[in-house]
Amino acid sequence: MRFDLRIIASWIEPGSRVLDLGCGEGELLQYLKEQKGVKATGIEKHEAEVAICIAKGLSVLQGDFNLEVADYSPDSFDYIIISQTMQQVYEPVALINTLLTVGKKVIVSFPNFSYWRIRLQLLFAGYAPRSTELPYEWYDTPNIRVITLRDFRNFARDKDIAILKEVAINTHRQQQTGNIVRLLPNLRATYGIFLIGRAE
Repeated sequence: MRFDLRIIASWIEPGSRVLDLGCGEGELLQYLKEQKGVKATGIEKHEAEVAICIAKGLSVLQGDFNLEVADYSPDSFDYIIISQTMQQVYEPVALINTLLTVGKKVIVSFPNFSYWRIRLQLLFAGYAPRSTELPYEWYDTPNIRVITLRDFRNFARDKDIAILKEVAINTHRQQQTGNIVRLLPNLRATYGIFLIGRAE
């Protein structure tokens, strides 16, 4: 399992109700179901990936999670996961507000656009950065937001959202291995992972 997904899995309490948005082929959901006994549900827009999830015995709905999550009642889930997708969301404030109603806690992860290699590409090469984490050209990228760790912290403060836990990471070898970045994370980390909740 990907390094970032292992960290996310470590934050989930056994037996929890979990919704994974953009769950792909269900790698994380399957792990949580088998290893932590969670009640696992996913939403994925790609039909082929939904079929793989269903073949694994996972409960996954095909659709646009931006629309589908609004159908759930308040506190339907203990955790909602939105992994490496927030930078592609058109209305992140509305989505997070909905998620914090439908779920008690939300885990958000995203590529850190202020990673030092990305900064250097823009500074010295003068073109839109590409990396393992951001492999797209400017004209075909699904990413419509530029998010840094500092941006997300400021966003949470401005919107009165509680950051319950956070970690900055670097990933290696197709994201299978990695390490936690503690020194200058906004500069040195490739990804940020945040556990957020409603402010008291």
